Amino acid sequence: MTDQSDGYYNSDDPELGQEQPLVQHLVELRSRILRCLVAVLIAFACLFYFANDIYSFISEPLRSILPEGSSMIATEITQTFFTPFKLTVVAAIFLAIPYILHQVWGFIAPGLYQHERKLAIPLLASSVMLFYLGIAFAYYVVFPLLFNFFTTIGPEDVSVMPDIHSYLSIVLKLFFAFGIAFEIPIATVLLIWSGISSVTSLRKKRPYIIVGCFVVGMLLTPPDVFSQSLLAIPMWLLFETGVLMGGIVAKRKSA
Repeated sequence: MTDQSDGYYNSDDPELGQEQPLVQHLVELRSRILRCLVAVLIAFACLFYFANDIYSFISEPLRSILPEGSSMIATEITQTFFTPFKLTVVAAIFLAIPYILHQVWGFIAPGLYQHERKLAIPLLASSVMLFYLGIAFAYYVVFPLLFNFFTTIGPEDVSVMPDIHSYLSIVLKLFFAFGIAFEIPIATVLLIWSGISSVTSLRKKRPYIIVGCFVVGMLLTPPDVFSQSLLAIPMWLLFETGVLMGGIVAKRKSA
């Protein structure tokens, strides 16, 4: 008779012996997804009252460098409501990311070995911090440089009056791009730790990695060399950081 403690079979019901664990996993997955949705809704409810203030904060890097007499505009009546609303939804998701990752960890942790859990916990915490760090880098470093470049390079007789919806689209795209780009050290460490690649192999592929960083920068940023470089160069530096940390992890693993 199959032992029930292995979590894979139910000896009392042969017909459902292999389906019971799958059902349990699906029920648990549904429960955790619902918890994540509730967390996002709670965060959204707390932030919605400050929707306009949040948009003012996000648009400050552009508004602070607009020429005198220029301002942001809305080309459609509904944009004055739906644009801050959309931003608040995204902000709620970003705010709930630690809890969402906690639920993800709770779902996958039972299937990991003890030594895998010891590595996964710091990697999970680091991924959250790096994602937020990427967003902060985009807001405080990239945005002032990028918007100052675009608002001063145009013809003098053209008034700069950005549309609030177009601005939000660019900002969210850059937030996502830099947030994901700052996860490169985590991905690099995982590649080395899992044995898929090695420090030596990654260093030999450095020229291709650099080219790939600029290709990704071209795809995820506005179509200009300046924006691409602002993403590609940090990606390359983060890759080098990941290789360095991966080497340390590999040495500890071999020891």
